[in-house]
Amino acid sequence: MMQKNNISPEMEDQMIEQAYQNLLNGYLSSNHRKKVEIIDKAFKFARDAHQGIRRRSGEPYIMHPLAVATIVSQEIGLGSTSISAALLHDVVEDTDYTVEDIEALFGTKIARIVDGLTKISGGIFGDKASLQAENFRKLLLTMSEDIRVVLIKMADRLHNMRTLSSMPANKQYKIAGETLYIYAPLAHRLGLYAIKTELEDLSFKYNHPAEHKRITDQIAASEESRNELFARFSAPIRERLDNMGLKYEFNTRVKSCYSIWNKMQTKHIPFEEVYDLYAARIVFECDDESAEKRICWNIYNEITEVYTKHPDRVRDWLTTPKVNKYRALHVTVMGPDGNWVEVQIRSRRMDDIAERGFAAHWKYKIGEGEEEDELAAWLSTITDILKDPEPNAIDFLDTIKLNLFASEIVVFTPKGEAMTLPKGASVLDVAFILHTDLGTHCIAGKVNHKLVPLSYKLSSGDQVEILTSNSTRPKSEWEKFLITAKGKTRLRAALRHQRRQIIEQGEKRFMDFLQEHNIAFSNEVLSQAITRQRIANKEELFFMIGNGEIALNEELVSKKEQGPRVTWWRRNPFKGKEAPKKTTTEATTAIDTKAIYVLTTRNGVSNYQIADCCHPIPGDDAVGFITDENKVVVHKMDCATLARLKASYGSRLLQTKWEDHSDRFQATIHIEGIDQKGILQSIVNIISTNMSINMKRMNVTADQGVFKCDLDVLISDAQVVTNLCREIKKVKGVNTATRMNRF
Repeated sequence: MMQKNNISPEMEDQMIEQAYQNLLNGYLSSNHRKKVEIIDKAFKFARDAHQGIRRRSGEPYIMHPLAVATIVSQEIGLGSTSISAALLHDVVEDTDYTVEDIEALFGTKIARIVDGLTKISGGIFGDKASLQAENFRKLLLTMSEDIRVVLIKMADRLHNMRTLSSMPANKQYKIAGETLYIYAPLAHRLGLYAIKTELEDLSFKYNHPAEHKRITDQIAASEESRNELFARFSAPIRERLDNMGLKYEFNTRVKSCYSIWNKMQTKHIPFEEVYDLYAARIVFECDDESAEKRICWNIYNEITEVYTKHPDRVRDWLTTPKVNKYRALHVTVMGPDGNWVEVQIRSRRMDDIAERGFAAHWKYKIGEGEEEDELAAWLSTITDILKDPEPNAIDFLDTIKLNLFASEIVVFTPKGEAMTLPKGASVLDVAFILHTDLGTHCIAGKVNHKLVPLSYKLSSGDQVEILTSNSTRPKSEWEKFLITAKGKTRLRAALRHQRRQIIEQGEKRFMDFLQEHNIAFSNEVLSQAITRQRIANKEELFFMIGNGEIALNEELVSKKEQGPRVTWWRRNPFKGKEAPKKTTTEATTAIDTKAIYVLTTRNGVSNYQIADCCHPIPGDDAVGFITDENKVVVHKMDCATLARLKASYGSRLLQTKWEDHSDRFQATIHIEGIDQKGILQSIVNIISTNMSINMKRMNVTADQGVFKCDLDVLISDAQVVTNLCREIKKVKGVNTATRMNRF
């Protein structure tokens, strides 16, 4: 239900007008051609169309299209066509106006964009898994028609995330989940780094509010010491840059809350041990694009004269830019406090493109229509995925996500042409990307002139030659060697084509056999053959005949019985007894997804199940998921499986609350330290004697003076684990003691 707004109509009108003027001022200060008339016409039309409608927060609905249009203009950098489409993006869905009305008033281009936005207005995902792939396919197909649809959709999602607090908790989980699962990787791939970072942070804020606040507070608390350290680090570099006569900015950027938390989780370290908390960035002014690369390397030389560089952490994105056109030079050096500091070196143009992606090109290439050209290369990577007619929904999304977020390598053909691939790509990936025929006939490869199998994983800088044989046919097991979407799609298409050919051959052999034995073809003859082989349908029969798996003989089509008929039935386990009645948790009581679901245990019976993938315990941030059997399975908020469920089945999520529990839950603690006499006994004493905690399993390894221990304990809630880790860390020789995620 929408909130009641207490602002007077006059104040609302003033607020709307102020937001519109802010939009216009930003547009007028850009390099786009000044087409204010079309923007003004779109604003007035949208304002009238949405008159009287309010958002859930209570504000006039027109404030949302205005906010989206402002993001499109000022944060992504698009022009009048996109701004007008953003102002109109909800008109067709929410009012009686049609796409034809938009076309008549604003032209074909704007109408096409609005139509594309309307088609995907329900979000990428529906409530059912079967709809996911189709809805996401719509998004990508629309992207290939006009990339501005996706850029405006990104702005729409960003504003929805900024105003997510007005939504109920279960909707917050769903929207934050699919944002982190799809929209953030998509923003990353499109080069919208600032938007990608904000989407991640906002998703993190709604999924883990307490963790987000804690890390935000810790960043603020460490700001003074961080600034002091950067001042010492930057002083000698500034002196050298001044001597070069450069006009530049030299500042720091702190890692996002989500990045810091992610590192703490993956490395099992506290906030204090995240030493690369910030990166330094040098952005210099340069009017001559041809001189940018030389200046970057000159700055690099000056920095490495002052500080020692890390030998394995120089990233040259100047010579080979990323797929999303990111260009910069990164070098990591040892700072004055003994920690590594990454320095990013960019021109102003490179920085604009890095922050705002492809849309930043308008600052340097004034005119309409160039956004499609800028993205043509990337869009070609998805066209093959769209050709696959029946992808499994989850597999389809995972494949897309893998290709959106993959780290990249660059390999070369024998002629020296560069190819950008996801990290982990194989020789077979290269073969299929170059041409389907190369892939289907690939037998091996030569990498740097050495013979390697088609499963060989490539590294940046490798030169790859594909070896083929006309007698080779594609095999289904090849799919495990492929990680690119294009490779997988082309292999599946080749296998389908090959299967169709074998079916045709099998059908011809079957018909020829009938003709040779003077047997008239009929559905009865065909059914007899299918029944005899106990297979599903005629396609399977013809495939097995064509593949040589079924021998053609008269018995195959004979009407004679091959033995006594056997009638199969399912045994009734309750025969002669009264069948048990279903409990209310099985299927009779609908669960209210809008209410907080209290996780309880009564007389030893719980109203929930613990997810095997992450094993949450009381005190953890947890979300309930309603299964097909109407049971509630509880996952940790940061569970990898839950991330997919959020994106796929958002309507089944429940906000949960732990009730006081007397039960015991299993948790795993990972301990590392210096191997010394008596250390294990000290740890056991703390667990069993001091804290009276039951141990279920202990796995200890020691190597060259360092020991590691994985310990399963039975506890009542997460606070007990925290206290136990704190006590174990007090043992002399113990370096770390952290709870392990179980996924």
